[in-house]
Amino acid sequence: MLEVRSVLKRFGGATVVDNVSLRVAAGGIVGLIGPNGAGKTTLFNLIAGSIAPTSGKIFLEGVEINAERSHRRIERGLGRTFQIPRPFSEMTILDNMLTAAQAQSGERMFATWFMPGRVAREERINIDKAMALLEFLGLVRLAQEPARVLSGGQRKLLELGRVLMADPRIILLDEPGAGVNPTLLNTIIERIIEINRRGVTFFIIEHNMDLVARLCQQVYVMSAGRMLFNGTPDEVIDEPAVIETYLGAGTQ
Repeated sequence: MLEVRSVLKRFGGATVVDNVSLRVAAGGIVGLIGPNGAGKTTLFNLIAGSIAPTSGKIFLEGVEINAERSHRRIERGLGRTFQIPRPFSEMTILDNMLTAAQAQSGERMFATWFMPGRVAREERINIDKAMALLEFLGLVRLAQEPARVLSGGQRKLLELGRVLMADPRIILLDEPGAGVNPTLLNTIIERIIEINRRGVTFFIIEHNMDLVARLCQQVYVMSAGRMLFNGTPDEVIDEPAVIETYLGAGTQ
């Protein structure tokens, strides 16, 4: 599904991602861990198209996407969430969902004048889709509330819902467990598992090793911009180099 091949990213004289290679198989849930400053989020930014690599190549389903803008990668089925969700706080939760629907005719300047029936039909379809996703995520009772009422964990669920509005085939999930209470964390884990069962691949940055162990079949470990190790969660936990540079440092 996703291949990163010898990717390097420099900002001035600083190398933030240093010759990183990895693969994420279709249908899997793969984790990415490492201490703060390891280059994990920068790697996600490179994959999502927010920034361009200094060198190396990125492939999505066998197609090189280095030259493609982020919106084109979304169209290809690459979704991405952020560690700190930033919904439109004064818009309703339903409207936040609707902003993520792709290829809406109503976004074109003259469509509302010359194709009002088509625009209205698409809006009804997107509303039904958004409401179904909010039901799935346990947020439907809040659909007409402003997004500012949501807790941190609920914002994570809304962020996941907005990505799902774009019908992704792979989702880059940035720290879904950060700042989430245990009850909502279990809900998020359950929803990720169910979405994965429906055929969506996940590549997840996470510090919570319990979450990683529950979700991931394979885990990559980064340190100082480089790929340190990869293996199953059990292998990662038992690897001396990982214990020394990450787990042993008190980062859980």
